[in-house]
Order: sequence, then structure tokens, then C-alpha cells
Amino acid sequence: MSKVTSQMIIADVLKIDRGTIAIFMNHGMHCIGCPSSSGESIEDACSIHGIDPEKLVRELNDYLATKE
Repeated sequence: MSKVTSQMIIADVLKIDRGTIAIFMNHGMHCIGCPSSSGESIEDACSIHGIDPEKLVRELNDYLATKE
């Protein structure tokens, strides 16, 4: 299974597992479908939204680990 990093593009994470959408949404990132998500890194999006990227990445990886 892929490991998510803060440098990954949001759309690439969504391609790994669409179930990650709920995690992004729970962090207030409701723009999952916007064009920016296809070219914006998690770190960049977190900076814009005032979200801790380490916490988000940890939750994404914890979720993906349950899928293994």
C-alpha cells in the first residue's frame, strides 16, 4: 500500500482510495472536487486552509493501513 506524504498531490491520494475523501472533509477541506486538488499538494492545501499537514497525513496513513 502507498504511504501518503505531505508532498503528494491531493488527487493522487484520492486515486489510491476514494475513502480518503471523508478524512479530507473532516479536516474542513471541502474542495476535494475543485480543480486545485488535481495540482495542489497536501502541504499547500493545508497551508491555505490552516490545517496541520502532519495530523492529516497521519490520519490518511492510519486509514490506509486498515485496508492492508
